[in-house]
Amino acid sequence: MSLGRVLLGEREIQDRVRKLGEEISRDYAGCELLLVGVLKGAFIFLADLARCLTIPVRLDFITAASYGESMRSSEKVVILKDLGIDLKDRHVLLVEDIIDTGLTIDMLLGNLAGRNPASLKTCALLDKPDRRMVDVKADYVGFVVPDEYVVGYGLDYQDNYRCLKDIYVLGS
Repeated sequence: MSLGRVLLGEREIQDRVRKLGEEISRDYAGCELLLVGVLKGAFIFLADLARCLTIPVRLDFITAASYGESMRSSEKVVILKDLGIDLKDRHVLLVEDIIDTGLTIDMLLGNLAGRNPASLKTCALLDKPDRRMVDVKADYVGFVVPDEYVVGYGLDYQDNYRCLKDIYVLGS
């Protein structure tokens, strides 16, 4: 597979991440926020977002995987790497690279809510609502994107293209 057109350029991404940081900092003023990044895709977005926040933050990571031949609602999503921080009474922001079918973030929200955080919200750099299989919405969204396969800025295709500064539509 090769890269297709640039969907979102570096400057546009950084401007939006900065605005998300300002919004989240206002919403959590006076609080310490735990950012939970969903690996591997969210690591670049999470790092940039954390640097844009003006409130105290802690970071942790979780890894989830889907099992099944295709993205069906019957697919099982499991946690491969769990958190190292107790969520009880903490303000938690789950940070995702992209919400597609919603299956992964829906499972993670249910799992994390059961750990009794003071609050639990979601932030996704990209949202593909046309692909949704479960009714889930992010509290903070960078960009709504069309139903095309995208890579770069943490998003990959077979572990390639993850470290690109722009987001591209994957070509053929």
